[in-house]
Amino acid sequence: MDIKQIFYEELESIFDDFLKDEEEFLKWISSDGLETLIDKKVESIFTAQHMRYENISNPKLAKTIDHTLLKAEATVSEIVSLCNEAKQFEFASVCINPCYVDLCSKELNASDVKVCTVIGFPLGANTSHVKKNEAEHAINQGAGEVDMVINIGMLKQKEYNFVIDDITGVISKAKGKSILSKVIIETALLTNEEKIKACMIAKKAGADFVKTSTGFSKGGATIHDVALMKFIVGDEMFVKASGGIRTRQDAISMLMNGADRIGTSSGIKIINPDL
Repeated sequence: MDIKQIFYEELESIFDDFLKDEEEFLKWISSDGLETLIDKKVESIFTAQHMRYENISNPKLAKTIDHTLLKAEATVSEIVSLCNEAKQFEFASVCINPCYVDLCSKELNASDVKVCTVIGFPLGANTSHVKKNEAEHAINQGAGEVDMVINIGMLKQKEYNFVIDDITGVISKAKGKSILSKVIIETALLTNEEKIKACMIAKKAGADFVKTSTGFSKGGATIHDVALMKFIVGDEMFVKASGGIRTRQDAISMLMNGADRIGTSSGIKIINPDL
């Protein structure tokens, strides 16, 4: 069987060996060229994405958007306005810093809009203990989704078991309350090989989503990264594209190429460019 046809299945089966021998894994993956593999996988698994999203209606598009306000200077009144906008346009969630979870939970209590918050944000360098406790506290205050940042330095240092444990601590709290978990891998800081590793680790840890970016680093979501992430996680996980998505075309392009959720502060403009 051609290596391109078995690539995804082999990713799973070699995970444990990959943790032990990264050099051998990279040698194996480079034998057919990463770009070629991505192109072939896109051809085989992305038809459904294109059909689902190329003619998407505004209401359905709104349900893919996490209406986001994470800037440090965000005020209470701005957060309340964010919640009102999310209710008006029926976005999937509002994505806010943990200090506003309780407020948003009360503001959105009678709506279908979820409260999404960020854990270990934006650097991912908090201790695992702090991340776990932060997630638990946010969930207890009403968070319906948690987006946690991986420890990027530990990933680059090849401390893969540390990264798995770091993610698992947060996910264990989310799964205990049936809360969606998203793992932010900060693609702008990673090589293609590191993006593959991060997605595999997040999948192994049991996360629901992998997410491109915090929006606070040197780059945001790209079509290439979204396609690569979907290529790795397949149908077993979802992909959230976040960072620099400002137009309807940006959003639809991300969705057609592998994203299932969009994180943006430009949700209203995406749904109604005339406003």
